Amino acid sequence: MSVIQKIRDKYAVWIIVLICLAIVSFLLQDVFFGRTGMGQSNVVGKVNGVELTNTDYQRRIEFTTEQMRQRMPGQTFDEEAQQYFREEAWNAFLRENIMTEQYEALGITVTDAEVVDAFSANNPHPLVRQQFANRETGEFDPSVIQQVNQAAKQDPNMRAQLLQFDQAIVEYQQNLKYYSLINKGIYYPKWLAKQQQEDAAKVANIGYVQVPYSTIADSTIKPSDAELNKYIQDNKGMFEVPEGRKLEYVSFDVIPTSTDSAAALADIQKLKAEMDTTPDVAQFVKLNSEYNQYDGYVSRSAIQVPNKDSIIDLPKGATFGPYLDGNMLVYAKMIDRKTMADTVKLRQVLIFAQQGADSIAKKRADSVEAVIRGGGDIAAIATAISQDPNAKQTGGEVTLAPHTDMPAELAEVKTFAFDGTTGAVKTVKLPIGYAVVKIMEQKNVGPALKIAYLGKRVDASSASSNDMLTAANEFASANTNRDKFEKAIQQKGLNKKIAENIQPMDFVLPGLGSAREIVNWAYSAKKNDVSRVFSLEDRFVVAVLTSIREKGTAPLDEVRPTVEAEVRKQKKADQIIAKIGTPANLDAAAKATNQPVLTAEGLNFSSSYAPALNFEPRVIGAAFNKAWGPAKVSAPIQGQAGVFVIHVNNYTESGIGNLDYGQQSQAFEGAMQQLVQQQLFQSVLKKNSNVKDNRAEFFRSN
Repeated sequence: MSVIQKIRDKYAVWIIVLICLAIVSFLLQDVFFGRTGMGQSNVVGKVNGVELTNTDYQRRIEFTTEQMRQRMPGQTFDEEAQQYFREEAWNAFLRENIMTEQYEALGITVTDAEVVDAFSANNPHPLVRQQFANRETGEFDPSVIQQVNQAAKQDPNMRAQLLQFDQAIVEYQQNLKYYSLINKGIYYPKWLAKQQQEDAAKVANIGYVQVPYSTIADSTIKPSDAELNKYIQDNKGMFEVPEGRKLEYVSFDVIPTSTDSAAALADIQKLKAEMDTTPDVAQFVKLNSEYNQYDGYVSRSAIQVPNKDSIIDLPKGATFGPYLDGNMLVYAKMIDRKTMADTVKLRQVLIFAQQGADSIAKKRADSVEAVIRGGGDIAAIATAISQDPNAKQTGGEVTLAPHTDMPAELAEVKTFAFDGTTGAVKTVKLPIGYAVVKIMEQKNVGPALKIAYLGKRVDASSASSNDMLTAANEFASANTNRDKFEKAIQQKGLNKKIAENIQPMDFVLPGLGSAREIVNWAYSAKKNDVSRVFSLEDRFVVAVLTSIREKGTAPLDEVRPTVEAEVRKQKKADQIIAKIGTPANLDAAAKATNQPVLTAEGLNFSSSYAPALNFEPRVIGAAFNKAWGPAKVSAPIQGQAGVFVIHVNNYTESGIGNLDYGQQSQAFEGAMQQLVQQQLFQSVLKKNSNVKDNRAEFFRSN
């Protein structure tokens, strides 16, 4: 899973909280450090007249990044993650100011008394409950608030953080009040409930003639550009687009040559000779291998490497290789074999030691171990007294696999889990106290292997890189316009690729990775310009700018296939409708079009889909048109897949009973409230605000 997906999945709520916390942080920083020039040259954007300086924007980015580092310790954030943080910082600025304007217009305020009440021990605010929890139990603890307040009296930084937290509560409550007001305006009237009930109460059974659009060849319908542009203008809402660029490029990839491979082979063979004589293979591999590996036992079934069958059957001490794994030359050496489970389920009771009271914790752990050895239910004990915050939900249960990554401090727990036997109990010393562990179940006991992988990357040499750079420079200098660019690609048989919908603040491009230089060039070049050579991580790129799209309505060139399909369908429908005319019955429509009379049953007005028809909302709606009904055949209907003529054979009861109005109202209003919560800001408030985004200008040299 990518870093970005992890952030979205695991920390979405935290990001919202961090946005709230950030607001006063920037105000405080301005007070302490001041703002650098307020001139236009330092303004990266505006919303409804409120400016965001580059200084403040960088602070927001740094704040968001630092908070995510704290939430994901040890995680490396690549350029894609950094791009995500830039957007989060920008969106935080927009939300802060747009929503503040809304609060002021509606008179929404949060009093000091409300903030004080948020810290009430009897009914603490959700943010307070999260922030001021006992470290050992994970539960809200009012005494923690007192400790923090005492510490803040001596620490200016902590006082500033408390001010930030107060402001976060204010923002949270303002947002809550705002959406509460909106939710009160969502209403499900009884007349609508009655109408929907009637719509769902009966179904129509119809006969129909369908003339598919495919009966007319596409080649016979050639819409003009004027017709296509008219369709775009008539349907502008479908073709709203942001500013963007499109380019085509060729990539001169730096690939290792046979000489490079031979050099890497010689290097790894020397290392292999040393590995064969070293007494500590694991340490040697750790220091010298470039292969990402796990230093432990792995079940045979969990090993997934090239040449697996040859490797897992190696005798102890034997070596296989070298073999190729991606861009690595690898030797695999069998270190050890043993029999062990591939999964262990255990339960544990955590007992934390207070400072200077380790002996007390040890006595308590020994007592717990004695009770468990005497037949005590460890799940019940863990639920009752374990200081693991999750124990109340899990009964202290933990599942481990041999390759489960665990901190070094817990290595003894893992060793016991796999070396012990089912039912065994042990007390393990931890840096924070003790864990009383019982092995509950060991699954799939079988062979487990410890293998050392000595790997050496096969990298391109500087000579190989220089050869590719020379080739790219020759291509760029010889093909200085788009026509030459295209012709050279065809003559040389090069692989042309496309990068489209490039946004001004993009730093990463699909297929190219980190490519800010190319984005900067695309926004300064003219259409059909050919670029200089761009040097990326493992390739050299030459591009031609093929499209410049301004914000607004998409130009025909960018949406031609879609628009042609729709206009062509409309023109086909006109021809088919003219051919059908005004049929007296279905047989007449069938005869005029040489199509059969078909039937469809169970059409319901409340649904746009029917099994016999697929998605045909116009046809289904027409089946309930009182002007036609069972009395007469319909006029031709332009549908999704063709033109239809229908006749209602009869209406029958659907069998859906009367629904409770209260339940209907609750479901409808709940769904609408959720929709408003999700889309109001982005689709309405932000769209109707005056937003000026100049950020890209400040990253032109990056």
